[in-house]
Amino acid sequence: MSARRVVIGGASSGLGRAIAQGFAAQGADLLLWARDLGRLQETAAELRSTSATVYVLAADAADPGTAQLVAETALQRLGGADVLVLNAGGPPPCPPDRTDADQWRKALQLLAVTPIDLATRLLPAMRAQSWGRVVAVLSSGVREPLPDLSYSNAGRAALSGWLKTVSATVAPDGVTVNGVLPGRIDTARVAQLDAKRAEREGRPVAEVRAASAAGIPAGRYGDPAEFAAVALFLASDAASYVTGAFVSCDGGQFRGVW
Repeated sequence: MSARRVVIGGASSGLGRAIAQGFAAQGADLLLWARDLGRLQETAAELRSTSATVYVLAADAADPGTAQLVAETALQRLGGADVLVLNAGGPPPCPPDRTDADQWRKALQLLAVTPIDLATRLLPAMRAQSWGRVVAVLSSGVREPLPDLSYSNAGRAALSGWLKTVSATVAPDGVTVNGVLPGRIDTARVAQLDAKRAEREGRPVAEVRAASAAGIPAGRYGDPAEFAAVALFLASDAASYVTGAFVSCDGGQFRGVW
């Protein structure tokens, strides 16, 4: 079988970068996109050292034209996409009683409109070839809204609703659609949230981090590679009967049954 063609958003750092590393190790052909071209190029250089074929594209998920640009680049560079990883950074924290309309529009474009638009553009070819995988990096806030992450909670919930709906539509064509819900994974985004909480509460960052880790049954933050392993499984042949699922990777932090 020829190498899988994989499109990964937010691939310059954090969870997106870890997922890209996993696919590169499998010999996939990659299109990585994110806002920061310099960091994308650093990631690409690292992955090319393993003989992976890697293309990069600087694009912002908050821009309404990005979905079309990424889809067209995937066609030009890879000839299409077999696997689509939907991933973008989160909007800034904001108390729910202090949101404003402009920030709502930006957040929904970033977290819902762009990923849905991009997947909608790439799904027809996946269905035509009777094989495809869409894996979305979501948030534990989809199941249990996180304090002050008003924009993120709502935007990712909107995306998850669409993912669940479309999964049934494309399942007969051999295409699966799933999401992964990270808990406290040790990334720059989580470090930023810890720092903001520490500032808000007047506590040292180390104390805030320790308190967060103490609330996780595993007793620690997760490694991005552990999260990537879940995403790679959902994108594999072995996961062909898993679709419309939202899988937590959080060290047991979410205590609900469903």
